Amino acid sequence: MNRQQVIDDIKETLGKVPGFIQSLPDDTLEQEWGLFKRFEIQETSIPPKYRELMGLTAASTLHCWYCANFHKAMAEMHGASEKEIQEAIHLGKFTNGWSTYLNGMLYDRDKFMKELHDIGEYVIHAHSN
Repeated sequence: MNRQQVIDDIKETLGKVPGFIQSLPDDTLEQEWGLFKRFEIQETSIPPKYRELMGLTAASTLHCWYCANFHKAMAEMHGASEKEIQEAIHLGKFTNGWSTYLNGMLYDRDKFMKELHDIGEYVIHAHSN
């Protein structure tokens, strides 16, 4: 598609062309719009509410004001409750905190993977009865 065809598709899909998409260079517009449309508008294997909560979690850990607002609004549009939104944000904070700690401590990766495996085996067997 040429630039105008992509712009027309965006207008038809969103009702307008947001400035942040309009500003994309010609050589990336079609690809970026295709990805945006695929993962924000169309159906994927992850239900939209959960996909947006995942986006909110990532945006929160990246400290991206734009993405956090976007994914929060989209999650709400797809029925996410305030409790689900807070939990998604907390999960990002929690994961980021453990990442900081483990990486800062230079915790042995092989040991971590063995411990993870052992815990998984225990939990599966302990809770399968």
